[in-house]
Parts: sequence; structure tokens; C-alpha cells
Amino acid sequence: MRKYIALVAVMLLGVAVAGAASRKAVRINEVMVSNENSIVDEYGNRSGWVELFNSNFAPIDISSIFLGYGPDSASMRNNLYPVPLGDVNTRIPRRQHVVFFTDGQPNKGTFHTNFVMEPGNFIGIFDADSSLIDYVQIDANLQTNQSYARTVDGAGVFRIRTGSDMEGQYITPSSANIIRDTNERIALFAERDKNGFAMTLMAMGVVFTALLVLCLSFYGIGKIGAAVSRMNKARANASDGAATVALSDVEHDSGEEIAAIVMALHEHLNAHDTENTILTINKVKRAYSPWSSKIYGLRQVPEHHSAR
Repeated sequence: MRKYIALVAVMLLGVAVAGAASRKAVRINEVMVSNENSIVDEYGNRSGWVELFNSNFAPIDISSIFLGYGPDSASMRNNLYPVPLGDVNTRIPRRQHVVFFTDGQPNKGTFHTNFVMEPGNFIGIFDADSSLIDYVQIDANLQTNQSYARTVDGAGVFRIRTGSDMEGQYITPSSANIIRDTNERIALFAERDKNGFAMTLMAMGVVFTALLVLCLSFYGIGKIGAAVSRMNKARANASDGAATVALSDVEHDSGEEIAAIVMALHEHLNAHDTENTILTINKVKRAYSPWSSKIYGLRQVPEHHSAR
């Protein structure tokens, strides 16, 4: 019994350690202190926000972590926002993001903190055991509608982003910090095949290969159907041959017996046997009637008497 209890305890401890280890992969990815034209919350309001990133390759539940904020790294522990339990949206998929609005109104929901950020202050992530997971000091020169973001999701140094169209200046809440608008392999292929001959040959090859596969498929289906038909026909012929052999084994009746049977049918049923190649015409006997008798339609020949 003690062995089972110890085994269960070790398993629970392993699960707890695994969960804690997975939460260590959460990173502060992007921060905006003053928001006038960036994203809005579910109420349509704009406020500062902080983006967290799951740098692990497995989902992470952050419902047991704390967001800390303060003027220095030590004071962050004095102002903690506990991420509430029971919200399914606190489960971050692998390599994905989640945004918390720092509006100081936690009564609005799970993703609204109890503090408001200012440039130059610290914001950090604490685990359930109060251990520090990640933190960053917000640049004191951060202006309105600018963000303070990592150069690469979950890694790299922080840089101020202005939101312009220049490379690396995009503000990307709830999305990757690096926007990949082109595929390197496609761009390389387009550079090497400027006239499009290789693309044309590839497209034609795909089309003709698909047609060839369809033709072979239909040909094979036809062959299979013909083979099944031949098998069914051979099976039917075999059964007919067995029936013919069975009938040929029976001793045929003689001609006298057949004639006797036919006469008996004729006398008893006024019928006869049926032949496929003989047409039988029955003569109908008419009843006698004086009206149709021809003798009454003739005039009698007068008798001639000679003179005496």
C-alpha cells in the first residue's frame, strides 16, 4: 500500500514540476504604455497593454501566474495581479500570444490588470511559488502610441517601435513581432526563374501526371470489372452444365408412352400437348339451322308430265 501511495506522490510531484517548468517559457514580448490609436478592449476602450508570449512548443496555462509592476525590480512583488482561475482563454497555444490591458480595472475581466504602467517602470511575471520568470524595464523615452518590443518573439533585445512602415517598426499586439510577408524559398525561385519557364514546366507536369493517374485508374477499374463479369459468367455456365448433365442422366420415355399421355390429356381435358413448331387449327362445328340451310333457298324444279 505504501508503495502505491509513494508512486502517486511522485507522479503528482512530476506533474507539478512539469507544469512549473512549462510556465518558465512565458515571456514579456511587447509593451505599450500610452495607447490612443492601437487596439481596443472588449468594451471598445483604449489603454496600455502588455503582450505575453509562449516560447514553448506546447500549450501553457497561465492561470496561476502573477503580473508584477513597480518603479524598480524589488517593488514589483508589492503590486501583483493574479491571473484568475477558470478562464479557458488563459491557456496559450504553443508559440502564440496573449494581451493584458493595463487599465487598472480588474473588475472588467481576466485580461484587465489592477495597475497602470508608466515609462521607466518595471513589469514582470511571477510563478505561483513567487519565483521570477521574466521582467523588463520600460524605456523612459517611450512615447504615446509607441511600443517597447523584442526584436524576435520571446528572445532578443527590446527596441522602441513607432508603428511606421519601416522595417522592424510595426506594432504587433497578439501577433508575431516579425512580419513575414514573403517566403524566402519562393523569392529565390522567382529570382532564378525570371521568365517562368520552370514554373510552366512544373505546372504542366503536375497536370499531365494527374491525368495519367486518372487514366490508369479508370483502365484498372475497367479491367477489374471485366474480370468480375467473366467470373460470374463462368460460374453461371458451370451451374447450367451441371443441370444439363443431371437431366441427361434421366432415362427418356418411349414414343408410345408419350402418345398415350397426349391422348389421355385430349380425352380428359379436350387439350393437347404444346409444340413450339406446329400450328394446330381446330375445326369448329356449326349447329344446324333451317335459316342457314341452302336447300331452302333453291326453287323446286317443276315436274313435266307427258300427254297421254
